[in-house]
Amino acid sequence: MARRRRLLPDLDRSGGFVGMAALACVLFVYLASVEFLRWYAVLALVVVWLVLLAVGARWFTPAPRRVLLLPVAGLLVWAGVVWLAAR
Repeated sequence: MARRRRLLPDLDRSGGFVGMAALACVLFVYLASVEFLRWYAVLALVVVWLVLLAVGARWFTPAPRRVLLLPVAGLLVWAGVVWLAAR
């Protein structure tokens, strides 16, 4: 009987890498916001990103699936800051 190949990605092995790469993309979004946000808002976003990076580094090995949630949280924070700045 032939073994079946898994079609879904193994997030226990790759989740941390994918999450950290997506977190690096979030940094670019934060830094590009300097075009329409005040400098102190961008500075606050970078501080949030550093906290997310520290949490991602801590979760990288014990809980790699959780690392995938960090870029989503980062983008939600960014959207909230942009929404508040537009008011």
